Amino acid sequence: MSSRSRAMLTIACTVTALSTAVAWQSSPPNPEPASRVIAPLRQPGPHYWKGNLHTHSFWSDGDDFPEMIADWYKRHGYHFLTLSDHNVLSEGDRWLNVTKDREPIVQKYRERFGDRWVEERDTPNGTQVRLKPLAEFRSLLEEPGKYLLIPGEEITHRYGLYPVHMNAINLRDVIKPINGPSVAEAVVVNLRQVHAQRKKTGWLTLVSLNHPNFGWGINAEDMLCEELRFFEVFNGHPSVRNYGDKTHASVERMWDIILATRLAKLRLPIVYGLATDDAHSYHTMAVGKSNPGRGWIMVKAPYLSAEAIVRAMEAGDFYLSSGVTLKDIRRSGTKLTIAIQPEQGVKYKIQFIATMQGASVDSTPVKDDKGEPLNVTRIYSPEMGKIVAESDGLESSYTLTGKELYVRAKVTSTRLHPNPYQKSDVEVAWTQPMMP
Repeated sequence: MSSRSRAMLTIACTVTALSTAVAWQSSPPNPEPASRVIAPLRQPGPHYWKGNLHTHSFWSDGDDFPEMIADWYKRHGYHFLTLSDHNVLSEGDRWLNVTKDREPIVQKYRERFGDRWVEERDTPNGTQVRLKPLAEFRSLLEEPGKYLLIPGEEITHRYGLYPVHMNAINLRDVIKPINGPSVAEAVVVNLRQVHAQRKKTGWLTLVSLNHPNFGWGINAEDMLCEELRFFEVFNGHPSVRNYGDKTHASVERMWDIILATRLAKLRLPIVYGLATDDAHSYHTMAVGKSNPGRGWIMVKAPYLSAEAIVRAMEAGDFYLSSGVTLKDIRRSGTKLTIAIQPEQGVKYKIQFIATMQGASVDSTPVKDDKGEPLNVTRIYSPEMGKIVAESDGLESSYTLTGKELYVRAKVTSTRLHPNPYQKSDVEVAWTQPMMP
């Protein structure tokens, strides 16, 4: 090699090195090596992922920006979140009017994400802030194996006076709600819409029926259709009437009625339960506000992706909680074992709840003071959803006899919920029903 060639090569190498140094200074590399980023894929066995599938933002009737909400859930230990605004996906171009009551919210938004992130414009009607779509802000918060945002919509409909709401999770296109000749048929036709989109797109989409006692809209008898596989047993919104009243069954009681009737009479599959926040309010945390952090699901999946979450839920590999953490739910042959991850100073009660084969599935109507039937969930045998075993330990087992239609477990703690759905609520966990 000539002296000139060597000199040219030296100059080229020097320029390359300087360019690389400048590039690294302007765009510093990921501080975490790639092996750490994808480590969850390499870890043996499935993991429990904590998530909430029902949340609202400024895209409908929530009172905060979607990034702020997603950031709250990430900072509070959640692994996945669906922003399920009413009849809309967070996509497209939308601007929010900055009214006087929203000025402090915009300021908090600016403080969290910076001036360059917040887009404003002046209009004849005042200042507006741009609402970022999910496709734009998800990269700000998502981390492989740590945090995931799943698109969704609350399909919001009303049959006469009765609200019919359902959440579609991992949805590609907006579903426009349609009507049916009854509440039950309105449920069916909208479930079918989601199933049709799933078939058309190939996306693993999941759909659940929301808060049946909201507006006393849904009776247990409305949830006996073949298409229904998921519904909310616990919802943190203060207006959803989880516990029923003297004429309306609690939602948990409805779960047992639905399970027993479907399995014993209709030969239909199990319906799995969900716990969600249905959060709308993020600035004042108090009983009576629809706050985040009241109910969630723990999904056992091999890795964190929308598809893995949906598959695990369809297999029933998840439990619901308002605060209690389960160390293990395992079945070995006919033996079902529940183990609790305890908190210091807290006591627990484990109950196994079942309906046995041969239990009556007959019912009678609830009547008003004049003896007229009411349009509410009917009265069924107390043998539906009967406690068949109970324990005060941190681990308890139940051996199935083969006579059960299903068995599920409920764990109740003595710890008061820090921001409860209803005053004096304690933290609870529920497992999914299992068949012999």
